[in-house]
Amino acid sequence: MLLGCIGDDFTGSSDLGNTLAKAGMRVVQYSGVPEDPAAPDVEAGIVALKSRSVPVEEAVDLSLKALDWLRAQGCRQFLFKYCSTFDSTPEGNIGPVADALADALGADRVIFCPAFPATGRMIYQGHLFVGDRLLSESGMENHPLTPMTDPDLRRWLAPQVSRGVGHVPASVVWQGSEAVRARLDSEAAEGRPFVIADAIRDEDLLVLGRAIADLPLLTGGSGIALGLPQNFRDQGLLATNHPVWQGQPGKAVILSGSCSRATRGQVACHIAEGSPALELDPEAVLSGAMTPQDAADWALTQTGLPLIYSSADPDAVRAVQSRHGTEAAASGLEAFFAETARLLVAGGVTRLITAGGETSGAVVEGLSVETLEIGPEIDPGVPAIRARPNLVLALKSGNFGSEDFFAKAARRLEGTTA
Repeated sequence: MLLGCIGDDFTGSSDLGNTLAKAGMRVVQYSGVPEDPAAPDVEAGIVALKSRSVPVEEAVDLSLKALDWLRAQGCRQFLFKYCSTFDSTPEGNIGPVADALADALGADRVIFCPAFPATGRMIYQGHLFVGDRLLSESGMENHPLTPMTDPDLRRWLAPQVSRGVGHVPASVVWQGSEAVRARLDSEAAEGRPFVIADAIRDEDLLVLGRAIADLPLLTGGSGIALGLPQNFRDQGLLATNHPVWQGQPGKAVILSGSCSRATRGQVACHIAEGSPALELDPEAVLSGAMTPQDAADWALTQTGLPLIYSSADPDAVRAVQSRHGTEAAASGLEAFFAETARLLVAGGVTRLITAGGETSGAVVEGLSVETLEIGPEIDPGVPAIRARPNLVLALKSGNFGSEDFFAKAARRLEGTTA
């Protein structure tokens, strides 16, 4: 294994896998820290954790265990992958995990770059934009677990870490990788070894990738990995032949727990097309009046592409949280989706599409899937995934995907693109 990756959620990890696989690496995603060694032909291994919103100490412990396993596989470089909207609180978990990984690896220069221009995430002057809006005006300010109210990543990261936070501005990135390396050196010399890097184009990410070829640790969204495979290819370390993706026939179902604007638009599009949809009432789910068996039974009797969703608007989410508590509401819905997924697969579903990082993580855990083979791209940041010989998945981050994503994903998982 050449590149060892630690993802703080499941959809973000598959997003990273998509980037690396498109660039020619043999990629496998693991659900949690594996107990057994990786297969010998794996070039990039991604340990997908559910550590984005857990207590800081737990996130650090999980990440260090993942690092230990990846080091044992012989990895030459390590990437800590988090969301392209830098989802975190002023306490963590991005900063504390990065601190711990840097300590373990002796890393004295670490880039932080969640930019992903293909999905509208760009960093300029240290500020994160989503499309033409600052992060704090993108809808992420209403996130139920990690509301992002400040677009200045330097200001957001600084309280989370024990090291100084610096900056590589776009004007330096545009001068090339040597200029970036020089800037990293100067920032480290000034006591700012953790560096926010600007990137507004894919070309910027490729420059950053070349600049950090020799660094043991980097952090960011999946975009920062764009240039990494070429670094290994230049050293003659990548294989040229990889298995060809095969689609999976059979019944498909969608489970959506994301409250993002993008997902709510996808839900509305799906319903407008006349596809079957079951909206979950959080109160009924949390009280037990609506059970996973009820939801699974409904989906298994539908024709077409059934959708089970709880993608409410932010005000509705806050109302449920105020009555039940944020953690109880979130864990209750996640457990519901996990059990529903298990029942659906037991009932013969072979294609499962999920929307939302927490929902996707719960579903993967509920299915007890340990190894995920990364397949072709469905939409930017979202690949097709094989979980078992007769089960394929699409794990979509809430903010990703075109308006018709659900139907597109079902076709791609089946092996068609029409």
